[in-house]
Amino acid sequence: MRCIVLILVFCFLGCREQEDSIDVAKIKVGDPESSETIHFARGFHMSKTPGGITLISVLQPWPQAERPFVYALVPKNADRKDLIDPGQYDAVVPVPVERVVVTSTTHIPALEALGVGDRLVGFPGTDYISSENTRRRIASGEIANLGNNEMMNTEMTLSLRPDLVVGFGIAARNKAYETLIRSGIPVVYNGDWTEQTPLGKAEWIKFFAPFFQMEDKAKTLFDSIATSYKDARELAGRAEQIPAVMSGALYKDVWYAPGGNSWAAEFIRDANGTYLWDNTEDTGSLSLSLESVLSRSKEADIWISPSQFTSYEEMEATNPHYKEFRPFQERKIYTYALSKGETGGLTFFELGPNRPDLILRDLIHIFHPDILPEHTPYFFKPLQ
Repeated sequence: MRCIVLILVFCFLGCREQEDSIDVAKIKVGDPESSETIHFARGFHMSKTPGGITLISVLQPWPQAERPFVYALVPKNADRKDLIDPGQYDAVVPVPVERVVVTSTTHIPALEALGVGDRLVGFPGTDYISSENTRRRIASGEIANLGNNEMMNTEMTLSLRPDLVVGFGIAARNKAYETLIRSGIPVVYNGDWTEQTPLGKAEWIKFFAPFFQMEDKAKTLFDSIATSYKDARELAGRAEQIPAVMSGALYKDVWYAPGGNSWAAEFIRDANGTYLWDNTEDTGSLSLSLESVLSRSKEADIWISPSQFTSYEEMEATNPHYKEFRPFQERKIYTYALSKGETGGLTFFELGPNRPDLILRDLIHIFHPDILPEHTPYFFKPLQ
């Protein structure tokens, strides 16, 4: 699954140097009339000009990107003369968008929350999608399967006549996107996956909103999620016992675990757990040896996210050394891999980045069951 692959490559990918560059400071469309306040996300900025044009600067579409990407969203009834030089933008998009193609499952919950899920007409790799509403539209033929993101079927995409393609990338070049752009289809990069904080990822709903002229709704939705998250974090802070938490599992001979400054590590801290690699500065994955993990976490209290494992029997059959960890012996391992859509997509990777408050409440229920005793786990469930 592409989302799992991204977790493993966060720290290791560089980006190809690009010949073209855009200096955001030199883009002239008049002084911004207003600037949207982005509280937690670090990867994009938005402002609106006196002529009603929304400018979105995606500062980090992928790790170590060489330049920002700047998009101008022009109301369909607006006069484009307000764009002094449309050639300075990576895309000029007439809004509101009526037909859209997105390329990551994390984009779908934002569309559905905004009430525009019915405008999705294509997706590369529909089997990864877990949303019941979107799956019904796939089954009825309203959403086309476009292959996969790296080799997206451009002919089929063009036949759908999308007003917009929302892409994501792990490097600077994508031949499919380049073909679409040459054919006149606006392509914009979404960098939600590069954010390192739970609320930072969730705030990207504000990135989607202007394409559908739903900025007020996005603000209301995000404020509700942020309040829910902060309330849960405050509850967790009242716990007197703080468990020691380990994470990850072996892939071949390497144990991959979240870095101390990663998205996953912040959840553990906010749920009032002690992450055993909290002192590392990595924002992506750590590559560890089994010996080093045993040395540090053999006596951990709780084990979360043991890769794709769903049962103790499966773990033991894969590597008997897993039995040496106390959470294995005491049956205190919790996984997101049991929460799947009908075609096997993991809801954690689809909905989780958009609803960090649900993830946090799951972890609080696991770490401090007396604080949220009535909570029904949404993503994290006991290993079978």
